[in-house]
Amino acid sequence: MNPLQYVGRRALDVFAAWGHGAVFFIELIKAVPAGLARFGLVVTQIHAIGNRSLVIILASGLAVGFVLALQLYNTLTNFGAAESLGLVVNLSLVRELGPVVTALLFAGRAGTSLTAEIGLMKAGEQIAAMELMAIDPRKRVLAPRFIAGVIAMPLLAALFSAIGILGAWVVAVGLIGIDAGNFWSIQQNGVDVWRDVGNGVVKSAVFGVICTAVALYQGYETEATPEGVAYATTRTVVTASLGVLAMDFILTALMFSTP
Repeated sequence: MNPLQYVGRRALDVFAAWGHGAVFFIELIKAVPAGLARFGLVVTQIHAIGNRSLVIILASGLAVGFVLALQLYNTLTNFGAAESLGLVVNLSLVRELGPVVTALLFAGRAGTSLTAEIGLMKAGEQIAAMELMAIDPRKRVLAPRFIAGVIAMPLLAALFSAIGILGAWVVAVGLIGIDAGNFWSIQQNGVDVWRDVGNGVVKSAVFGVICTAVALYQGYETEATPEGVAYATTRTVVTASLGVLAMDFILTALMFSTP
């Protein structure tokens, strides 16, 4: 095979994989109503996906808030704008860092868990057994997990941003000595609920769709072997992270490029 044929073959493989993933996503969306009918399963998955991710989300948000307050104070002081620290921290977390960092953590913790769970079900032939009993695994297994991921992601992002702002307040007021009233009042005056907070919620919901759909796809389409499951979990983190970063640029350009 000459280099041109190799490039063409690889390009066809990539496009075929994208097409297969798109078909899987459409079928998953069609299964959402059936997943909502199993609301008990959705609640169970919200607990498994969201509640068990709280520790890493809250710890990371607190650490990010600490670092943001220190770094931004040193930068803003050079321009005589130290009183704007609360506003800059809030906008940084609500618009960008909250949704993006939460999505990356979500992909690394909950995404790999979903991929491994679905992959092991496939390796143990539980998926095949459902199909033999005329039970659609997309409606019974995948859809409740997809709905739970989409619901849990905005909630986790909101908690990340909230604890990050609280951490920044501790550093700004307790260590640096910024006036507490000024720290909070400038946020109330400068943060718009719909433009800033609302767009951040939309971002986190979109990231939840990406991370959960990628995790379920990799688990459902993996080879039914231990090595296949291991490779699938790695692909979940890489693919979901790249998808989140790419979509973040697109959404930011659409949401905040014009006043």
